[in-house]
Amino acid sequence: MAKLEDLQRGALVTGVLPDEPVTVVNIKWIGTEALEVFYKTQEGATGSELIYRDDEERLRIEERGRAWSFEADGHLFRLASEAHHIRLAHLFDPFLAIHTSPIEPLPHQITAVYGEMLPRQPLRFLLADDPRAGKTIMTGLKEALRTAAQHKHRSTTNMVQVLIRDYCGRGGIAIPQNDVRPDTKGSP
Repeated sequence: MAKLEDLQRGALVTGVLPDEPVTVVNIKWIGTEALEVFYKTQEGATGSELIYRDDEERLRIEERGRAWSFEADGHLFRLASEAHHIRLAHLFDPFLAIHTSPIEPLPHQITAVYGEMLPRQPLRFLLADDPRAGKTIMTGLKEALRTAAQHKHRSTTNMVQVLIRDYCGRGGIAIPQNDVRPDTKGSP
């Protein structure tokens, strides 16, 4: 005995015709109590038959139909396939987050995340980029210091000492003598 819900495309069913099994080509529900079965016989003849709930006793499935059919909602299939595509996208484009984000990261941020942090799994620290913390200004000051040191033929460390001593001299700030090295004798 088979239920009407068990009938599906491709199934080999006995009981639809009295003398031979048929292969179900298509089904069409008529309410919840009846089903129109479009079938093909072993000889290739086609036909259709209305089957009701009362006929379930004489039906027997000899061979199941295809497990996969193309009757599902196409929009849901596309949604599921796109979700699966997004889930695996990092395998094809390691920088997917950057390419899909409206934010334009700076090169050092890309290097920090993709070059340093992600290869070190599991992470045991947090990288926080503090906006407006003066990193760009500091970079500019470092470049200006480097240029000034080159111009005066000094090292950047020596140039920092010269600038601090000059600032203290103009501002009337006394520099303790123990901070002055004997070889410079207090002169910058």
